[in-house]
Amino acid sequence: MDFVKPAEMAKAMSDSGVVRADLPIRDMLVRGMMAGALLGIATSLAVTGAVQTGVPFAGAIIFPVGFVMIVCLGLELCTGNFGILMLSYMEGRIAVAPMMRNFAWGFLGNLIGSLLYALLLVIALTNFWHTGIDANPVAKKIVEISQAKTLVYQNLGTAGMITCFVKAMLCNWMVCLGVTMSMMSTSTFGKIFGAWLPIFLFFAQGFEHAVVNMFMIPAGMMLGAPISFEQWWVWNQIPVTLGNFAGGVLFISLAWYLTYRPKAAAPSRGEASPASAAMAVH
Repeated sequence: MDFVKPAEMAKAMSDSGVVRADLPIRDMLVRGMMAGALLGIATSLAVTGAVQTGVPFAGAIIFPVGFVMIVCLGLELCTGNFGILMLSYMEGRIAVAPMMRNFAWGFLGNLIGSLLYALLLVIALTNFWHTGIDANPVAKKIVEISQAKTLVYQNLGTAGMITCFVKAMLCNWMVCLGVTMSMMSTSTFGKIFGAWLPIFLFFAQGFEHAVVNMFMIPAGMMLGAPISFEQWWVWNQIPVTLGNFAGGVLFISLAWYLTYRPKAAAPSRGEASPASAAMAVH
């Protein structure tokens, strides 16, 4: 059987965090850029599927293909790393500095890769800005989504900021659960299917993911959406990143640490514990 028990899965996650915390900057950047670009590709595929079928649910079904590729290739997705490395930190296996180093370089790599793909896609959708968005329904939909992810929250004020943060928490609960599920099988198919399920859940419900938004909002801006750099970061990117961090840590890292962390082996029946043995000696 290729099933991995939950306790072994938690150990595998912690081991992965130790390895990732020690990666060279070049590796974190390159793997982060690849992850950002692949997630952007999956997002544009999901939008295309939803537009062509008229069924948004169709986009949610195909979107996880990007996350599956990231997991199978061992790339650096900062949101998934929030859950992985914090578990290693809670177990005392890595320090704060290398953990934050991974978060920072992974985030930067994700941002660069997402922006690069956004630029290339916009060129493809508009014939190098030769045609307007009305000529391409996918481009038009990207503009609509990018505004919904920024201007709608801004118009709601504090309520919008809280909503954005909570959606981000719920999102990364599922993303980090996708990391977990991918480690509960030793077969390629098992890893793919395990990773697919939670990612489908978050995308189908419209939750907020920092790396998806690194692609979606700048792409909308390049296509003419009336969104400023400040609006992008204040009303989405910053609160979503913080919400993703909180969700991954609270719902995955802390939960797995509390219930699956390594425990000292209990003495077998009839065998004295170390403490009682010491007392007997004295």
